[in-house]
Amino acid sequence: MKKSITQQMIIVFVSLLVFVFVFVLGLNTGFLERFYIMHKQRDLVEIHHILKTSTSKHQLDTKQLESKLSSLTEKENISLLVIGPDGKLSTVVDNSPKYQTLYFELFSNVVEKNQENRKVIKVTEEYVIYQNKKDTVIQAEYLTMIGELPDGSNYVMRTPLDSIRENADLANTFLIYIGVIAGVLGGILVWVLARRISDPIKELAELSKRMTKLDFDARYTSGGDNEIGVLGNNFNIMSDHLEKTISELKSANNQLQKDIEQKEKVETMRNEFLGNVSHELKTPIALIQGYAEGLKEGISEDPESRAYYCDVIMDEAAKMNKMVKNLLILNELEFGNGAQEYERFDLVGLIRGVLSSCELLFRQAEAKVDFIADETVYVWADEFKTEQVLRNYITNAIHHVDNEKRIEIRVVSEGEIVKVSVFNSGNPIPEEDIPKLWDKFYKVDKAHTRLYGGNGIGLSIVKAIMESFHRGYGVKNFNNGVQFWFELDACVLHDGCPEEKSDKK
Repeated sequence: MKKSITQQMIIVFVSLLVFVFVFVLGLNTGFLERFYIMHKQRDLVEIHHILKTSTSKHQLDTKQLESKLSSLTEKENISLLVIGPDGKLSTVVDNSPKYQTLYFELFSNVVEKNQENRKVIKVTEEYVIYQNKKDTVIQAEYLTMIGELPDGSNYVMRTPLDSIRENADLANTFLIYIGVIAGVLGGILVWVLARRISDPIKELAELSKRMTKLDFDARYTSGGDNEIGVLGNNFNIMSDHLEKTISELKSANNQLQKDIEQKEKVETMRNEFLGNVSHELKTPIALIQGYAEGLKEGISEDPESRAYYCDVIMDEAAKMNKMVKNLLILNELEFGNGAQEYERFDLVGLIRGVLSSCELLFRQAEAKVDFIADETVYVWADEFKTEQVLRNYITNAIHHVDNEKRIEIRVVSEGEIVKVSVFNSGNPIPEEDIPKLWDKFYKVDKAHTRLYGGNGIGLSIVKAIMESFHRGYGVKNFNNGVQFWFELDACVLHDGCPEEKSDKK
């Protein structure tokens, strides 16, 4: 800041002090003498009235009057000379006896009506007040009053003016000293007071600066019950409200950003889904259409050929039906529309049932199946969906078994978790493809998948089911094959796990 509030207050105060000092000094120099003369005129007129009253009462020569006049003239530094009607000296009141001869000279000037070196100030029927410029003897200026009393006596009074000039000079010198001291003390005082006012304002300025940078930990701490204190308290309240509001705005913005990202993700998924479905349906639809047209046009009259055409059409229609069913199942799982029925069941028994139903597929693939598990292993899960996971893993193993033609299903209890793994010998999955296995319609070997009628949805269903269970799943490569696995909650009767179905979600 070029000029702080403290500096501005000091400058204003010092300027005001200098102005007052110069103004008083100017008044003292230019008007003090006039005021002094006006005051002395009143003193002279007062003595005139005393003389006039005493003359009317014939008390002009009394000791009491002389004492009164002596006291008054001494107090006001006035010299008085009264000449009776007979021309004789009647009363003399002089504060400086050595100037007695001056009164006679003055008297002679009065008698001779000497008007030189006089500046008349006031004239009445009874007296004249004037200012003589220079006394002929002592070269001094006086304020003189000459008048006539009712009994014919004449008087003259005068008071020196040089003393007022001397007093004015002394007063001006004194004012200069006082002004300097007052300026220094006043400057210190105003600096202290200005600091008490400016420091809270500076704190508020710094507080506002920090608030512009969204630093809402800043607080006004100077306190006070005045306007600045109220403003500081309002700053604190505003800071709290702004922090809360900005926090809410950020939360809303983050949520909006998430919603936008989710919308973009959903839109991307929708486009991918439509593209994948269109791609997956294009081939079977084309085959169905081609073979149906061939049958209609009677390309072959051979019953075996017509039966072959019909088998192809039925096979492709079955594949389309299976894909649609899987998509419906996946959609239901992803959007949480399907009810989950958690129950206690024997996982080993379930696996044996699935293996039994797949016996024909094992023989067709010429695969050797090993099942390693305890007699019974109870788990807590949705039995139907668990079977879907098992069937996807086992059918996937059947379609990709190679080399040794060996499939191994293993059930291992690990405390509160039961881990199920399905291994098939064959070629390992490329590492770069492993993260994508669980995506819809993703196929590592498209030609091979098409050969056995796969559509890349099975593992997506597994992913959706296991995430609804909130349990782990995954895949692991070995040198001689691939192992898929998943986990379930173990359930033991003596641990309080119900034997029958007990909950639905």
